[in-house]
Amino acid sequence: MRPSALRPQQTPPREPELAGPFPPDLHDVRHLWLKAVLLAVWVLASFVATYFARDLRDIVVGEWPLGYWIAAQGAVLVFIAIVVVYAWAMSRFERQDAQSAASATAAEGRHPAEPRRGG
Repeated sequence: MRPSALRPQQTPPREPELAGPFPPDLHDVRHLWLKAVLLAVWVLASFVATYFARDLRDIVVGEWPLGYWIAAQGAVLVFIAIVVVYAWAMSRFERQDAQSAASATAAEGRHPAEPRRGG
């Protein structure tokens, strides 16, 4: 008889199941509203403005029609602004969350670096 047949099969320990690929606090209502508003601005700048840009061909700026500047350059500048606004807002949300967590630990009467005792 082979030695492996005598040993019981060991299964690896299971990892705890997560709710999804992201922690639930990343889907806070503030974050979802921010993403929805910035997505709407992106759609307006990318599709709506460029669709109506050909109507602005009579207005000339620097030897090029205004529609060209809106379609070729304006959408890119708006996208860069969206990225900057998103980064600023997420940084602000993180600061607010850190402040609320610090005030919650202060309300419990313990230092934030101090581990919880008892149980």
